[in-house]
Amino acid sequence: MDHSWPLWVRVAGAFLVLVGLVPLVHAFVRFARAGGTPAPVAPPEHLVVTGPNRWVRNPMYVGVVTMVVGQALLLGRASLLVYALAVWVATAAFVRWYEEPTLAAAHGAEYAAYRAAVPAWRPRLRPWDPPRSAA
Repeated sequence: MDHSWPLWVRVAGAFLVLVGLVPLVHAFVRFARAGGTPAPVAPPEHLVVTGPNRWVRNPMYVGVVTMVVGQALLLGRASLLVYALAVWVATAAFVRWYEEPTLAAAHGAEYAAYRAAVPAWRPRLRPWDPPRSAA
């Protein structure tokens, strides 16, 4: 740990680690309750548009990147900020060229409506209320 970074930066980093953990764990639980996992090999049968997915389409990825940024601040390691950027770029590419086309093919209009209403990376100010058939 580099103690030359101000204490308030390290405290903010610890806070971000905890903040990033919340949507990650919550989203995993939502996928399990939907009868699947977030892994492409065992997806849930229905589109998961509840919990943190009402604010942002990729809450687990946002949580992971938030945690890496938090670790960078907590540990005082600028190299981890570069790593966080690399993780986000790789994840965004995976989402754009694999996940989104896969979800569009599997869920059609339901996913199109969700994608139009919920941003991929920047959380909404208010949670999205999906139509009853999508919940």
